Amino acid sequence: MASGTNIRTYFKGIWHQGDLPVMNAADHGAWLGTNVFDGARYFEGVAPDLDRHCARVNRSAEALMITPTVSTEEMVRLIREGLAACSKEAAVYIRPMYWALDGNELVVAPKEGATGFAICLEEIPMAPQGTSTTLTRTSFRRPVLEDNVVNAKAGCLYPNNARMLQEVRAKGYGNALVADAMGNVAESATANVFMVRDGEVFTPIANGTFLAGITRARHIENLRADGISVHETVLTFDDFHGADEVFLSGNMSKVTPVREFDGTHYNSGPITERTRQLYWDWALATG
Repeated sequence: MASGTNIRTYFKGIWHQGDLPVMNAADHGAWLGTNVFDGARYFEGVAPDLDRHCARVNRSAEALMITPTVSTEEMVRLIREGLAACSKEAAVYIRPMYWALDGNELVVAPKEGATGFAICLEEIPMAPQGTSTTLTRTSFRRPVLEDNVVNAKAGCLYPNNARMLQEVRAKGYGNALVADAMGNVAESATANVFMVRDGEVFTPIANGTFLAGITRARHIENLRADGISVHETVLTFDDFHGADEVFLSGNMSKVTPVREFDGTHYNSGPITERTRQLYWDWALATG
């Protein structure tokens, strides 16, 4: 079942209208989970950081030993070709993806050069400005590189995120604030996280347990250019209880204010609002 509407799919050199079947039952990616994707956004006629997202899906493929077959430049060209059929008023989720077709002589490992590739464009509205969420702790943690492919945006990582969400939704919260293997804050179940204290911004330092996002990096660049101090550092759950503002950063919604973390309440304050405004100003000027 698709998440969005008005879907277009690029597969085997052609753009198709609709949610096209692209994977076979015996494909390595179907039964052994060797698949990766990335997610970019098109809104108000722009697709910010599209090249970074396309470059990252190629790095993700390599991390799963899948041979990438489309250059960053060609992928950007194909996506813009597909977006040309979309209305400028549409908000579109852009998802390039790879999967392994066959295994090598070890079966479990993917065969070099045997790669499936597709691009899916789905109309999914941007969250209205002011949409917020709540956070609570989860019993599940982010994995480390020694036991999982945390250096890739891989489909096989998402069941762990899903069980976090199921656990916290059962408690009446919108998302999870997740610990890394050491017990420090890593991110939420679906996005990177920032907190504000005394007018300065803090975010967990990228330590190899979570994907430090492209939108996260863009927020850091924008805020620093605006004269706001941003610290990438080790953060505890107590730090978040002592924060003035908390917001999530992800490609799907860009900035999501957090109004509560386990009984600690926040307002959607000036830094959160400034982060969103800086992103939109930058995206519409350059995207």
